[in-house]
Amino acid sequence: MEQGEFALSEREFARIKARVYAVAGISLSEAKRTLVVSRLSKIVRALQLPSFDAYVDYLERGGSAKDGQDFVNALTTNLTRFYREDHHFDHLRDYVATLMAERPRGTRLRIWSAGCSTGQEPYTISMDLISAFPELKRWDFKILATDIDTAVLAKAAGGVYPDSELNGLSKDRARPFERSAGSIRIPAAMREPIAFKPLNLIGPWPMKGPFDAIFCRNVAIYFDKPTQGEMFGRFSKLLAPEGFLYIGHSENLGSGGDGFRLVGKTIYQSREKLNKRAA
Repeated sequence: MEQGEFALSEREFARIKARVYAVAGISLSEAKRTLVVSRLSKIVRALQLPSFDAYVDYLERGGSAKDGQDFVNALTTNLTRFYREDHHFDHLRDYVATLMAERPRGTRLRIWSAGCSTGQEPYTISMDLISAFPELKRWDFKILATDIDTAVLAKAAGGVYPDSELNGLSKDRARPFERSAGSIRIPAAMREPIAFKPLNLIGPWPMKGPFDAIFCRNVAIYFDKPTQGEMFGRFSKLLAPEGFLYIGHSENLGSGGDGFRLVGKTIYQSREKLNKRAA
């Protein structure tokens, strides 16, 4: 055990698992014990509490909203990169090209990046679409980017990353980034359509939609099957009739799949379009 870490009993681990499931829908497995000890020990020590039991008691009986947010932030995992699962962006670009051919200039276009982490996903969407369709700047084009972790949202909103993020990107994909010593920045015109907002996916959703596309990739893997099914079912109600849902490579819709049909690798379309055609 590293200096400053606390011992984690079965009872304490069970209490932490129950709390993070209740407040964030995150289902922690036994394999996450080391992560829990590493990340929460720092907080317990900073609060000058003697144990994890005392920490959970503190959260339940009098911790501030910030304390509760710090707990959630510590237990979320944020792995992302630009153009991750790039076939999704190829599909989205083709879809938006179709929409732009069918709709008059200035039409509303809405995309939601749910579980946006440090921002690479919504920035990829914005850079890829604006690079391909400069006229989108004259559309009512907006991207909603949400995450439960306020720390990663703050980083995302800054739009600045180490230049190592460009590793593996083609010259065309790397071209829009602004470069300075050791870092890259998202250009202002490609930051402008994006609104970063805190959102707990198992809580109320204030947005009304409809969204032309929803990205929720590698988020559901942290939820149990009932929570996954409920979340995907809620997405189906917010998608435009012809809209698409993009999920992670190891995920499936489970009980939430009734509103969708599979149209590509981890790409689903709202069934409402088919139902309207059949009517």
